[in-house]
Amino acid sequence: MLPVTAPVTRSIRQHRGVVRTVMAMWLLCLAVSVPAIAQQEIEHQGSDHQGSEQQKIDYLIASVEALKDVSFIRNGSSYNAEQAASHMRLKLRMAGSRVKTVEDFIAYCATESSVTGIKYTIRFPDGHTIESATFMRDKLASFKASD
Repeated sequence: MLPVTAPVTRSIRQHRGVVRTVMAMWLLCLAVSVPAIAQQEIEHQGSDHQGSEQQKIDYLIASVEALKDVSFIRNGSSYNAEQAASHMRLKLRMAGSRVKTVEDFIAYCATESSVTGIKYTIRFPDGHTIESATFMRDKLASFKASD
């Protein structure tokens, strides 16, 4: 015969499992929402007549995504334009409140691996390569000039 404490112990273990699951789900929701909330700060920061910081960031990502037949080299692997743009969007979400300006975006999300520190490069169909930072700053200059 089992001791009287066996059902109580089983109930406590089940309760702990439920509490752990709820806590894990809460932490996951928090991890997903904090970068999104921080991103709202960028959207509400107005710049001068040359467009908001978020507009500039969106322009740079769209410029990358629109490139044809290029290879983005990240940590020695080659990616197409859509994959590169998607990766920049992911890094932007993960950077959260660290990205307040378009220059922050270029520094934290669009120029080098945050893991290895290896600079991103873009290889064009004619074979020439350019560092992603140079491409981004050139595009930003043309955005500002067109405004």
